[in-house]
Amino acid sequence: MDIAQVLADFGDWAFDRHANVLSWYIRPLFLLPLAWFAHRRSGWGIAGTLVALATSIFWFPAPAQPDPRVLEFLDFERKWLTGTWDLQKVAQAMLAPLALTAYCTAFWRRSVLWGLALLNVMAAGKLLWGVVVGDGSAWAMTVPALVGLLICDAAVLEGLRRLRARRERDASRPAPRPLASSTATS
Repeated sequence: MDIAQVLADFGDWAFDRHANVLSWYIRPLFLLPLAWFAHRRSGWGIAGTLVALATSIFWFPAPAQPDPRVLEFLDFERKWLTGTWDLQKVAQAMLAPLALTAYCTAFWRRSVLWGLALLNVMAAGKLLWGVVVGDGSAWAMTVPALVGLLICDAAVLEGLRRLRARRERDASRPAPRPLASSTATS
């Protein structure tokens, strides 16, 4: 068994399924549970969400008639991934894990506004990368990316609103009385 052929076959299978735009619409939504688990400081939740994010490209069946613009972008991505790797490409590839780390760190430290800012920077960066490096092929992912970004922004802002409301509610409650000591003093 040739491992290179197995990997190539798996790549073909995955990219065929990734042409289903449903995967393009759901992938940004994984940033919501990622923020939630980081805020809750759940390493297992973060790890599980990252595995789901990474595998979600092949959750849906390959489309019978893929969009030619989608195929153009996926062809760009495949060529980029399988092309020559130099220092610049390594630096570009490191941006995604670094951005996700910063995103998780922001929510871990309960800095929801920084997390929201990073969410928007990551989305803009992905689109910009596809347009600039991909020679304009990223326009195929613009609508799914923007829809996902709007949903994520709205959800994070709603979460922030609820968090502030809970803090205000908790601050307005009287402090509980200390329990009387059960040991007698002499």
